[in-house]
Amino acid sequence: MNQLEIFKALSNKTRLQILQWLKEPEKNFPKQESGFGNGVCVGLIQQKAGLTQSTVSEYLSLMQRTGLVTATRVGQWTYYKRNEEAFAALSKLIESEL
Repeated sequence: MNQLEIFKALSNKTRLQILQWLKEPEKNFPKQESGFGNGVCVGLIQQKAGLTQSTVSEYLSLMQRTGLVTATRVGQWTYYKRNEEAFAALSKLIESEL
């Protein structure tokens, strides 16, 4: 767990919003044909964020590299969901070291 990279990923308002939305995808996104088992389609995240697809993809890529989200590719679609284990580890890190 690279602390600096994680805190960098968390230092952007939109990235924080995306993580909050992904915490409860059923509440924050319209229904997906495939459900939310694999996560949320990047297109839905992009629509909700109101940013370009390339910006949202860059944000998601950074969060994936830090382990905050996981990506699942299904055909031509990529789905993202929170990595709750990473958030548990981050919580322990903050409690014990900061």
